[in-house]
Amino acid sequence: MKVLTANRLSDGRVLYWGAQGLATEALADALWLDDAEADSALAAAAARPDLFVNPYLVEVNDGAPSGRDRFKEFIRSTGPTVGHSRPDIEGAA
Repeated sequence: MKVLTANRLSDGRVLYWGAQGLATEALADALWLDDAEADSALAAAAARPDLFVNPYLVEVNDGAPSGRDRFKEFIRSTGPTVGHSRPDIEGAA
């Protein structure tokens, strides 16, 4: 199975293809798509560049990204990796 992911044009946040072709920010709310559905969703998302930037498909298994890009997709699905420095730690900016 696959999910469709992209970035939102307005703010760069990660989006997923959800029910009725609506965008969702939560991987848990993304539709799991078979090959035919995935190709159709990819074409539909690509036709909406005002919302979906660089849409692509990701393999999923047991509710999580799988395959060779699983680590990258795990990071994308959990949010930004910058801006979480703790200023109370010695040497932190």
